[in-house]
Parts: sequence; C-alpha cells; structure tokens
Amino acid sequence: MELDNIEKLIQPINIMATLFTHCFVGFTLAQVLPIQNRDKKFVTTMTLLPIIPDLDYIGFALKVPYESFWGHRGFTHSILFCLFLALFLSFFFDQLQSFKTKVSHFICFYISLFSHPLLDAFTNGGLGVAFYSPYSLYRYFFPYHPIQVSPMGLSFFSERGVMVLLSESYWVALPCLILVVCNHLVRKKYAKNSAL
Repeated sequence: MELDNIEKLIQPINIMATLFTHCFVGFTLAQVLPIQNRDKKFVTTMTLLPIIPDLDYIGFALKVPYESFWGHRGFTHSILFCLFLALFLSFFFDQLQSFKTKVSHFICFYISLFSHPLLDAFTNGGLGVAFYSPYSLYRYFFPYHPIQVSPMGLSFFSERGVMVLLSESYWVALPCLILVVCNHLVRKKYAKNSAL
C-alpha cells in the first residue's frame, strides 16, 4: 500500500496531542471545580468529555466540507451542543441523585465540554470555531492564539508535531498542573485546619 493511502486511512484518528491536551484540561477541571462527590466515575467522565466535540473529525473521512454545519469545529463545537449534551449527561449520570447534585453536574459537564472549543479558538490554524451554530456558521478565533494547531496524519510525527507538543505543554498542560497542585495544597491545609 502506498504511503499516501496509509496516511488517508489513519488521518481521521491521528490527533494525539489535541486529544491528550483536552483530556488533561478535563481532568484538571474535575480536580478544581467545587463539587461534593468527586468519585472515580465523575473524574473519568470529566476527563473524557472534552474530546467529544472532535467526533466531527470523522467528517474528513466522509468528505464533509470543513466549513459546513457538520464540518470540523462546526456544530459539535457550539455553545448549544455543549449545553444540550451536558444537560443530557447530568440527567442520566446517576438517577438517584438530588436535583441540586444534578445541577452541579450539569455545570461541571458543561464547563468541561466547552473547554474544548475555547481552547480551539486559541489555536493558530484551521477555520475557527462555530460557537453560535446552528444560528450562524461563522467561525471565530480569539484575538490572541498562541497554541500551535496539530498537524493531521503522519505529518504529526515531524518537527512540527514536536512544536505542537511543546506549545500545548507550555500554554495548557503547565498551567493545568499548577492549578491541580495548588488546589491539592489548599485542600490539604483546609482539611488539616478543620481537624484541629
């Protein structure tokens, strides 16, 4: 099989840096957001939620136009999609939970989901993010976009791919790590003071 054909086969799934970075943000949010029951199920859900918007990446393999409603960074990256999915998940997450807990989960799930399009709007490539889809297909970037956009396919394993990892580590992973450590230290100190 020719190299070009191999690249086309793996292109829809080869977005490692972006997936790992989005998951790291979700994990960080699971640690720092104020919520009563921070069990393994909650942390796992929060960690995986930020990758869901990128399911639209399948559209590249299906020849869906990038700029269309179902194109990459289209509807699945919108405010409305994140709201509906967070609402759906919070309702079915645990049927025995109180209404107050469901509201807490909804807020957390929404923040975790919406972290994805927010981060994408800080990248320096692509067509931007359709925040207001389906009402508007216009794509947005933030005025400042320091995060290197991830190359697709085999081109990820290149010097540019390394630059993407370094960029995401500096702008996303490092601040997340600092947040998690600081949050842990504050909680530890609070628990110690409460025990006195």
